[in-house]
Amino acid sequence: MTLKGKTFLISGAASGLGESTARLMASLGANVVIGDILDNEALRVAESIISDGGSASTFHLDVRNEPDWIDAVNFAASRYGALSGLVSNAGISGMIPDVMDTEYFDRLLAIHARGTFLGIKHSAPAIARTGGGSIVAISSIAGRVGTEHVHMGYNAAKAAILLLVKSAAGYYAKDNIRSNAVIPGWMPPMRTSVSSADPELRPKLLKSVPLGRTGLFPEVAEAVAFLSSDAASYINGVELPVDGGFLAYRAFS
Repeated sequence: MTLKGKTFLISGAASGLGESTARLMASLGANVVIGDILDNEALRVAESIISDGGSASTFHLDVRNEPDWIDAVNFAASRYGALSGLVSNAGISGMIPDVMDTEYFDRLLAIHARGTFLGIKHSAPAIARTGGGSIVAISSIAGRVGTEHVHMGYNAAKAAILLLVKSAAGYYAKDNIRSNAVIPGWMPPMRTSVSSADPELRPKLLKSVPLGRTGLFPEVAEAVAFLSSDAASYINGVELPVDGGFLAYRAFS
């Protein structure tokens, strides 16, 4: 699998899954643009990728802000000559103590759902000008099933991402753009996690995973890179779980 000569804008790539994805894609030959609100952390990741022989740059991107998306897409296309794909990854944790907090509901929808919509809206025309490419959005097992300890807004936002991707898969197919979603299972706690970082809770969560362990960011990044590559040239509109079997088999407790 190679991404040589391709350019990808990756939102939320200054840490966690986004960082792992940026590092992997760069190692496969891609130019990666790290879009994030964490400017210093994004720069650290880009400098590390470059020191390893890869190609990376950064751009300040608040995914809730439409002008930021316009500028980020223009930056990526102008810096590297074309935009090959988008990885819509930016997000915040849904695992906070107050799972019915209204302000947090609004924030979850703004970052996950609105952010993904804006990313698709503004990256697709640029990708089309390249002759086609890919869009990959990060959803969650919480977008497929109701999950205890998770804010209802997180469930709603991650479910919205799945339908946004399916809509885009049909709408932009005429431009040779494939749109797919990756569904991570239980992963290491996010930077914004609260309750999922509780060492007493995590073993209980993992009881629902047939493989019996937390997933790793590089394992999810491999799925993202595959769907972004020409090896997935006839894969469009799919939901790819990387969840250790959580969605396939849920035993009674």
